[in-house]
Amino acid sequence: MKQCYATRGFLPCEDPATEIVLGERYEVLDEVGRMLPSLLLEKDARDYLRRVFVPDWSYVNIPDDLWPQACLYYLRLGFIASGYINQIGQPACHSLPANLARPLVKISNLLERPPILSYDGYALYNWRRFNIRKPVALGNIDTIQNFVHLYDERWFILVHVEIEALAADILKAVVSLNGEVGPAQIDTALDEIAAALTQIIQVLQRIPEKMSDELYFSKFRPYIGQFREVVYEGVNIEPISFRGETGAQSSIMPLLTELMKIPHQDNKLTRHLYDMRRYMPADHRMLLEQVRAMPDLKPLAHSEKFDAVLELMACFREVHYHWAIKYIARRCNDPQGTGGTPYIRWLKFLIEETRAHKKTGGKWTVVA
Repeated sequence: MKQCYATRGFLPCEDPATEIVLGERYEVLDEVGRMLPSLLLEKDARDYLRRVFVPDWSYVNIPDDLWPQACLYYLRLGFIASGYINQIGQPACHSLPANLARPLVKISNLLERPPILSYDGYALYNWRRFNIRKPVALGNIDTIQNFVHLYDERWFILVHVEIEALAADILKAVVSLNGEVGPAQIDTALDEIAAALTQIIQVLQRIPEKMSDELYFSKFRPYIGQFREVVYEGVNIEPISFRGETGAQSSIMPLLTELMKIPHQDNKLTRHLYDMRRYMPADHRMLLEQVRAMPDLKPLAHSEKFDAVLELMACFREVHYHWAIKYIARRCNDPQGTGGTPYIRWLKFLIEETRAHKKTGGKWTVVA
């Protein structure tokens, strides 16, 4: 898969495919995908979806020119599977029928990822531009696939898409530090990262503009929940569990954590966070390992510039924490996020240790 981190960040180099053009028999995925928000309102949706014939991915690999098609194929199937298992208003379901399970497992294996809709399918591949001459930004983008008809879900996804687009400047700066670099080059890169993080925080703060906390919690959050003890019929006999879609599967903050060498303590929470990497695209995981191997910037970096990046990382997590309280914690006693994240303890823990890594010592601030 072609990479262009410096210009597109973790978004695909090409705008995502919006229609499957692998042949007439594959058009069923686009058709069912478009119907899905209406279909999931019906009590017999699972009966209908069990009868849909989904053709397997017809290649033994993913040819370079078919990556956008493979990502859309996985996206459509991932949404359909999560809609099937997590359908709101219906009994708990622990079995994915073979007509959905087999093709989902096959394409997921080729993409080197677990067979469930994750952040990549929900956000990274799930957007289109109204005007291709304008940036990938709110106001110029829409989603390709949704679980519900509410614009609130689109807004939730699209905020993450713009954040990923803005992160291209972070990746450009990180790439510039590969190899032998001196203090001046490090400080320049840190300034660029800080500027991008400032913009990213401003976008994240826009979540409430067009997303109701009640609608988020009750109408579409359940669809991105975990698969608990699910049998993939025709594939595995034993039930298996997978983490649900979550922003913790974005590669941006893990990348910065590796770059800044933040020494998070090894415990259940950090092991959980590291496990999220299994749900990232394979090339993202590879980049994180490459950045992990880079030298520590802290000894050569200007204290103010190094600490500014850490403070902005902490501020980003504080905004995330604030929205987690507003959109989830106030409405339930469940301490876990959609990815199984114990998010209240987890975010506080990450914030504190990020600030503690500053060259001039940590300081707690609250972002309203």
